[in-house]
Amino acid sequence: MYQAIVFLPLLGAVIAGLIALAGAHARHPGGTPAAGSEDHAHGPVDESHARAAPSAQGPHAAIAPSAAEEHSPQPPAAGSLPAELVTTVFLFASMLLSWFAFADVGFAHHDARVSIFPWIVSGDLKTEWALRIDTLSAVMLVVVCTISAFVHLYSIGYMEEDPYRPRFFSYLSLFTFAMLMLVTADNLVQLFFGWEGVGLMSYLLIGFWYQKPEANAAAIKAFIVNRIGDFGFSLGIFAVFMMTGAVDLDTVFAQAPALTGKTIHFLGWDVDALTLICLLLFMGAMGKSAQFLLHTWLPDAMEGPTPVSALIHAATMVTAGVFMVARLSPLFELAPNAQMFVTFIGATTAFFAATIGLVQNDIKRIIAYSTCSQLGYMFVAMGVGAYSVGMFHLFTHAFFKALLFLGSGSVIITMHHEQDIRHMGGLKDKLPFTYWTMLIGTLALTGFPLTAGYFSKDAIIEAAYAGHNPMAFYAFCSTVVAAALTAFYSWRLMFMTFHGSPHDRHHYEAARESPLVMTIPLGFLAAGSIFSGFPFQELFVGHGVADFFRDSITFGPHNHVLEEMHHAPYLVAVLPTLMMALGFVIAWQFYIRRPELPAELARQHDLLYKFLLNKWYFDEIYDVLLVRPTIWLGRLLWKRGDGWLIDGFGPDGISARVLDVTRGAVRLQTGYLYHYAFAMLIGVAAFITWFMFGGRLG
Repeated sequence: MYQAIVFLPLLGAVIAGLIALAGAHARHPGGTPAAGSEDHAHGPVDESHARAAPSAQGPHAAIAPSAAEEHSPQPPAAGSLPAELVTTVFLFASMLLSWFAFADVGFAHHDARVSIFPWIVSGDLKTEWALRIDTLSAVMLVVVCTISAFVHLYSIGYMEEDPYRPRFFSYLSLFTFAMLMLVTADNLVQLFFGWEGVGLMSYLLIGFWYQKPEANAAAIKAFIVNRIGDFGFSLGIFAVFMMTGAVDLDTVFAQAPALTGKTIHFLGWDVDALTLICLLLFMGAMGKSAQFLLHTWLPDAMEGPTPVSALIHAATMVTAGVFMVARLSPLFELAPNAQMFVTFIGATTAFFAATIGLVQNDIKRIIAYSTCSQLGYMFVAMGVGAYSVGMFHLFTHAFFKALLFLGSGSVIITMHHEQDIRHMGGLKDKLPFTYWTMLIGTLALTGFPLTAGYFSKDAIIEAAYAGHNPMAFYAFCSTVVAAALTAFYSWRLMFMTFHGSPHDRHHYEAARESPLVMTIPLGFLAAGSIFSGFPFQELFVGHGVADFFRDSITFGPHNHVLEEMHHAPYLVAVLPTLMMALGFVIAWQFYIRRPELPAELARQHDLLYKFLLNKWYFDEIYDVLLVRPTIWLGRLLWKRGDGWLIDGFGPDGISARVLDVTRGAVRLQTGYLYHYAFAMLIGVAAFITWFMFGGRLG
């Protein structure tokens, strides 16, 4: 059963990939198509929203989105429907099996380790390809397979007019396989394989519409920023192997207590071994989960198709860092300084991403910054030692955030690929089903009572209050403020998109509800946004945690945060709800009752508004401190080092001097007889002169 859960998506990806290759060969039987001959900017897949999209005439030929609609879409690749059906059916099969595994492992306590084959045997390094099935991985199997299955189904409608659907579905399924390999990894090397696999597939999916320069740039940015985090992650794995001589999780966890008090000589310093290992591993989580300082790739990744945003950037890949910290809880429990750093980064991310979301106008970027902020909440829970609480929010967040992304995709299609919420308005009557499902997602995100987010997010705030590390109170304050900010930007999105008067009457009149293949996933995810909370609260937060998670999560002997959070003062318990209500009231005042207020405030606080609108100027700061110096250094080494020095004085310089000499010699050979006679006469005169005077001097 477990092999089927993991490898069915791989099988679907292979079949869809073969169909894509066959379709590409049929479309271009002569070989690789010329640059610019493939155009993805047709129909509903063009999300350029008021930005120029490349046409088939060249990569920089600007066309407006409305003009793009006048082009007749390319015919779909041969086998598009079979590729969609095979991958989607296989994912739904994996989803059903994952729920059965969740019940079997979580409630029946049937943990398993499924050995696939020996993988790497090199000296002391011995790794086996095996599936580690415990409650923690079972939770992730449910999240990954469920969200991926409904995203596959949704994509059948969303990508209907894209001519390269088999390639898209192959990428989606291959990403799912890589994510499943990550969450079932039994050793750190296998974990790293899945970690890099989801990074690669993220690059391919973000840049799926590779004819758009913005999509290419976003894919490259995501790949490079994640390489920074993954470099630290790999160093952490190396350090684990150096200190324990093993990479399989059971051996590492068994030896972890023996590392207490040991040091590693790192960059000229003797650093506590467990602290350094955990910080390096967490560096990988910061990149993959878009945490503060390594977050800049996530908003730009919205250039990819909306189903990609729902799958990768809401429910799966970005939560890999949270899962990794929970999986390695036996190490983090022994490194309190590392836990303090995790808490600080999570709290800072929760607050700062929420502030940026206040003023963004792109519907998908608002949800992207919300994702960034909610991931910060999860890391706060991990940092204070409430690992099951963080996993609870990961579990609930997957449903309502995927719902919000897919709902935004429905709106984008209706508005003819417009993503600026300032150009929307009044859509609740045109898109009633999309409106009500997104309303449920918004209520869950803001923590409205009895929704899934209410139980998980409020539990994190209570855990932060009960935490004992030095950053716990800072995390409590940051998450409480972020709760109000989250409510404000969430309702701002809803009010500007669905309420008020239409700002684009032409698109408004043509608006219609999305097809059934897209609304069915919205309905199921809306149900998950409600029912993934209270029924599971006791398992993740209550007294059933120890029996449910057992050895898959480790709580140290001094970690009593789950018990203490239930004794938090009543004000702490109701404070998130009060902040949620405050954010709603302010948003209603700004965008329903007095819609002129936001523009007036922006004029009065121009510097603050621009600071938030430009995302705290992180991109500009990184451009000045990192990008431009790197480009300057590269150009210097290229032009001066390689061109002038190496080529000038090396092979190119020697060959150039030889050519200069031969060119001079060639000029002496004119072919005229009198030139040769004259040269001979000069030579005879010089010889006689030397003989007469040279002989006399001698």
